[in-house]
Parts: sequence; structure tokens; C-alpha cells
Amino acid sequence: MFDIFKEEKWITIAMLLFFSFSILIRIFLGMLLHNMIKETDNMVITKNKLLRQCKLKFANCYQLNNGVANIPVFVDKFISRLALGHISFEGLYHLSGQSMLLSVVCAGIGVSKSIASGKMLGEILPFYIVSFAGLYAYFSISTVVDIKGKKRILRVNLVDYLENHLSAKIDVTQDDMDMLFGKEKQKQGAGRQKTRNQYGRRTVELMPISAAKVETTPEQDNFKLDEDELEDLLKEFLTI
Repeated sequence: MFDIFKEEKWITIAMLLFFSFSILIRIFLGMLLHNMIKETDNMVITKNKLLRQCKLKFANCYQLNNGVANIPVFVDKFISRLALGHISFEGLYHLSGQSMLLSVVCAGIGVSKSIASGKMLGEILPFYIVSFAGLYAYFSISTVVDIKGKKRILRVNLVDYLENHLSAKIDVTQDDMDMLFGKEKQKQGAGRQKTRNQYGRRTVELMPISAAKVETTPEQDNFKLDEDELEDLLKEFLTI
């Protein structure tokens, strides 16, 4: 009964390849989104590059604009731009559907070619069986994977974290920096010049060169060093 697959070898191979490719893409996307949803449960120490980029971009936008007016829109734009290399997640999703259609087309070509060569209905029936079985498997796996549902869950988790956790921490940290170092010093942060000392190490010049020198005690120097380290830690926290 299935001898027709041997006769139409190349058509059968193309049909099975397109079908397998379609199913694998759906499963792959589902696993990626599932991993991202799992990582959103602990966004503070997440190692997911996409989520880390989301936090960094949000923190930068928050500092530049003194807040993010519409966080759900920010998250929607982030999810819509998710990509694997140069292909977006949305593009992979549609590519999976197109591959399934190409699999059905290959089956149709095999049926047409067999009919043209004088094959009977019983001989070409395997193409119909494989096509319907492939479509059933495709829609069943799509329902189980539920990519659209996973995107909704990811959106809710990101909005909750950015709006109820990260935003509040950025405000508190910025207030602490203003209290410790003063607002004028924070404004001068963008104009700092990085220099290298005689040993080749990078140093940060916090005051203009023309400023008057003030004698300090060793205790005050140690305090200033700790203050700089604290400033670096706070800035690193802001760009998490």
C-alpha cells in the first residue's frame, strides 16, 4: 500500500521534511517562551539575555525620561521585537505555518502525479493519510504548545515586574544617590572625564582640574573611596 512512497521518493522526502520542520519550529518557540516565563519568576538574577536587555533598556528609558509613561506598551514593543538572530519570533511562527502548507502541497503534487500516471485511489491513498495525520499532529501540538498563551503570560509577568518592582527600586536608589552625593554631583556625571594614572589604571576625575585643592586627612580619603565604591554599586544596580 505504501509502495507509492518509494516510487515518488523525492516528493515524499520533501513532504516529510516540511512537516518535520514545521513541528520542530513550534516546539522550539514554545520552549523558548516557557524558559523566559520561568526566568521572569526571578528577574533579579536572571541569566536570560533577552530579559537582561529588557531590564537594561527599561532602566535607561526610565532615567532619561524620568519614568516610563506606559509600561504595557513598552512590554508589547519588547515582545514584538523578540528575535532569534535576524528572524523574529513572529516570523518563525508564520514560517512554521507556511512549512505545514508546503507539506500539504507536496502531498497534492504526489497525488496529481500518481493520478496522471494511471494510479488507482487505493494506491494514492497513503498521501491523503499522511497529509491528514500531519495536519492533525500540527494543530494538536500547536494547541499544547500554545505560543499565543505563553506570550500573554510573559507580558503579564514583565509588566508586573517592571511596574511593581523595578520602577519602585529605581526611584528609591535615585533618592539615595541624591542624598549621598547631591543633585549637582549627579548632573555632572555625564561630563566626567576618564583618565589613566601613571600605572595605566583607569581613574575617574570627579572634579574639574581647575578646582582648588583641599587638604584632606587619611580618614577622609578612606571615606571618599568608600563613597565612590558605593556610587558604582548604585549605578550598577540601576542598569540591572
